[in-house]
Order: sequence, then structure tokens, then C-alpha cells
Amino acid sequence: MTSSTANNDVISNNPSSSSTAPPDTNPDFIANEEDFTKLPLELANVDWTKPISWGKFAPYPPSEGETSKSDGDDAPRTIAPPLPLTPENTPPTFQPPHLALTFHVHATSGRARCTTLHLPHGPISTPVFMPVGTKGTLKGLTPMDVTNSDALNNQIILANTYHLALQPGTELIRDAGENGGLHEFMGWDRNILTDSGGFQMVSLLKLAEITEEGVTFENPFKDDAVDGDKRVSAEIDGENKDNVSGRKRPASPTSTDMMLLRPEDSIHHQNNIGSDIMMALDDVVSSVADDKTRFQVATYRTLRWLDRCFSAHRRPHDQNLFPIVQGGLDTSPGGLRDICLAGFRLRDDKAPGYAIGGLAGGESKDDFWKVVHHCCCALPDTKPRYLMGVGYPLDLVVCTALGVDMYDCVYPTRTARFGVALVDGEAPGTLRLKGHACAEDHRVIMEGCKCMACCDGNIDGGGYTRARLHAMLKNDNPLAVSLVTHHNLAYMMALNRKMRDAIKEDTYGDFARSFVRTQYRGKENGGQDVPSWVKDALQAAGIPLDK
Repeated sequence: MTSSTANNDVISNNPSSSSTAPPDTNPDFIANEEDFTKLPLELANVDWTKPISWGKFAPYPPSEGETSKSDGDDAPRTIAPPLPLTPENTPPTFQPPHLALTFHVHATSGRARCTTLHLPHGPISTPVFMPVGTKGTLKGLTPMDVTNSDALNNQIILANTYHLALQPGTELIRDAGENGGLHEFMGWDRNILTDSGGFQMVSLLKLAEITEEGVTFENPFKDDAVDGDKRVSAEIDGENKDNVSGRKRPASPTSTDMMLLRPEDSIHHQNNIGSDIMMALDDVVSSVADDKTRFQVATYRTLRWLDRCFSAHRRPHDQNLFPIVQGGLDTSPGGLRDICLAGFRLRDDKAPGYAIGGLAGGESKDDFWKVVHHCCCALPDTKPRYLMGVGYPLDLVVCTALGVDMYDCVYPTRTARFGVALVDGEAPGTLRLKGHACAEDHRVIMEGCKCMACCDGNIDGGGYTRARLHAMLKNDNPLAVSLVTHHNLAYMMALNRKMRDAIKEDTYGDFARSFVRTQYRGKENGGQDVPSWVKDALQAAGIPLDK
């Protein structure tokens, strides 16, 4: 046994065995201020006139250096070879360099992929939407509500490192129960993905100071931090627009006035949490900010912080660390997205998967889809691609066509708490249960839905009518919120299944066209016209709407 494998801190699956303190900052990864806007030396010889991509297969062009010739033809390939497919139900083979992840692609339909992502707590079928349990719980639902329901049966949820570190503290989570970690703490035996805390640099910017060392947050739970500031109070409650009273919350008994979150701290907290997928701490800038220098600094810093994250990661044998592509909205050749991607390409052996970040922050939909398209054309096809913070059903349909596998967003659960249900039909695809139109409507939310609101365990249908839910919501009955939350997540899971089935049948283009035409019937038919960004994005994915 080598000295590295003899170290119990490295080989143990119990997060309580990990170091009690994060490692010190390695000065080798710290840049001087005069170098903040200088291109990293490692990228000095990159040919920016060529697309940045690696590990590509059809229908994409081959990556640079992979322009092999076609069989029996001296001409270089213009299309990469077919992506190798793996039959469904193939057991995982967790092998170096990624001991905690196996990725099997089962079918493709254009750029859309049906895959299985094998993780330490079980397989995940993609495309997949991940519900957000910011503080280790899905508001209004128990783990049994999720796992014991065929309508949901979620294989993975998301939690937030910043919020868990603040309250109740990741040391408490680390030492929970016999095995420790968030799985034990919340009674969840399936997979967990944790965000690194980078998003809070945007959502809590007024409480944050960002430096090369990391980001320092003012403790929002101290007495004067949120007094009179409803937006900050809402964000600290986990998801914007929830705690809108502006009332101060009691301070955590372990909290201090300031919280420093370095890459090393973020990874230390996530090692304590024991999530199956961890996110690297990135320098996040609002997508609508108008500061080119700030975006440049953030992109270069994201690469340096990634190295610090990899260096601090103590549990690569049972936790996966995904880098997050940053670079604002700059998709120009040699632009900031390309620079970030080129840096990731050099570190590909350390990354079991990738995330696309810095979006869903108010940018135009035209800019949004172009960044997604650009990143999917660059990132390797043999690894999962995760689009952060995106959860509108239309966005999922479009971005799956572009090649995305994983999504998360508070939208389905947050909107449920306002009495809004997701339904099939015309855009925006929602039903306002508090509205007068539902007061005497004795139909269930959506016929055919298997959630506990629409079925309520009754084989013959039954369930809660819109009128009943309307009355319950008007009287602030918490059961109504749980029911609508269950419905909205069931809607998202059903959408996932429909997308996967269409990909397996190689009919995803037809599915996407049908979904879009249902939401947008056209003004000539009394509906809305299809937004131009949807047409352009699907066209880029090889799905013309006029077919």
C-alpha cells in the first residue's frame, strides 16, 4: 500500500474522516494585481482562429488535431466520427481518472443525448431536471414524498454550499449519524449536487467583497445585516421572493460577522457535505453587467480558482468536481468563453464533467442560447454537460436540442408557493390557482398527471380540484403548497421522460416542434408567434420549425 492510499483521510467514504480545517491558500495559484487582465501563460500558444473544442463526435465537426481522414478518402473529415453508444442497463465501471463517475450515452437524436450518469448513490437518467433543496430540503416535501412517488422518483437534488455552511454548518452535517454527510443528515439515499457558493457573488453582491483570495460575505444573520432589506432577506431564506417580510432572522450560534469563502473553503465544505457532484468555486459576474474588464478578470480568475479547487479536493474517489465555464456573453473567436474553455481543455483529465454558468441572470434569450450553443459545440461529448440555473420547460426543450444533459432551477418549487401550477398548453404554460377562474373549476390541475394533487392515490382519478386548491391557497393552507409543489416537480419529471423517449426513438426534432407549436399557436390562430430566439436556437440544433 502506498503512502497516499494508506491515508484514511483520502480513502474513507465517511466525510467525518476528512480534515477538520481547509488547506491554506497555495501562493503558486495567486496572481498579482497587475496580472489580473493578462492572458494566462498556458494559453499563449493557442490558435484562436480555430474553434475551441475537444472530444467531439458527430454531428459536430472534428476537434483540432482530430481531423482524421474518412475511410477510403484522402480528404479530411468535415464531420467527426459517430459517438460510441452503450446499451441501457450496462453496469458502471468506475475507473481512473474518475473513480466516482461513469457516463454512458445510449442514444442520440441530432445533438440531444439520452444517457445514464452513474454516481456513488445510483444512476441518473438524462436529460434530467434537478430540484433545488437549498438547505438540504425541498420546501413542502419530505424525502419519502419524492422517492415513493412514481410521478417524481427524483434521482438527484441540488443543495447550496454557502447556505449550508452558514446554517447549520458543514461540520454538523459532516458528523451526522453513523456515516455522516448531507445524505445522512437529511435522510436522502440518492444523489446530491452542491453549488459552490459562487452564485451568491451575484445574488448577495451587496454583502460580498471579491478578491484574489476569495469572497468575503458579511453575515446576513447578524442583527443589522438585513434590517429593512427585503431582497437580501429573501435570498438568505434560500430562494428569492420567499421571505418578503423583511423581518430579521435569529443569528446562527456559530456564526461570525464575516464569512470568507475561498476555493479551498468551498471544497472543504463540500467534502464535509459529501455531495456526489461538487462545483468548483468560480468568479461569477452578473450576465447583464457592463464592465468588460471585470468579466476578463473573473474569467482568468476562474481558471486559477479551479486549480485551487482541484488541489484542495480530498475525496476524488467518491466525489466529482465539475468546473464551470464562465466568460460572460462573449462567444467571439478567442473571446472570454473560448479562453475559459481552452483553459478547461488543458485540465480535462481532472474534470469528470462540466457546467455552463453565468447565465439565467436577465440577459436576452438571444444571448442566452448562443452561449449554450457555443459551449456545447466545444465541450467533450463523452462527459456530462450541466446548464446551471435553468428550469423553464421551454428552455429545457431547446437546450436539450443543443446538447445539454442536466438542469436545475428554483422555478417549479418557488412558483408553486405562489399558487402557480405548470401545465401543458399555450405559453407561458402555467395555471394561476389563486385566480378567480379557478374558484369554481372542478377539474384537477392537469388530466393525466400522476402527482398527489391530481390523483391523490385514487386509481379512478379523484384528486384535488382547482376549486379546492383555490380555496386552500386563499386560506394559506400549507398542504396546498405541498400539493402544487408535488405537481410542478411531477410535471418536470414527466417532461424529462418525454424528452428521453423521443431521443431513444430518434424523433426529438418532432417532439421539440410539437412542444413549441403547442405553446405558440401563432397569432393567426389566436395565440402567440414563436419567439425568434426559439426558431434560431432550434435551427442551430438542426431542427427547423417550418418542416
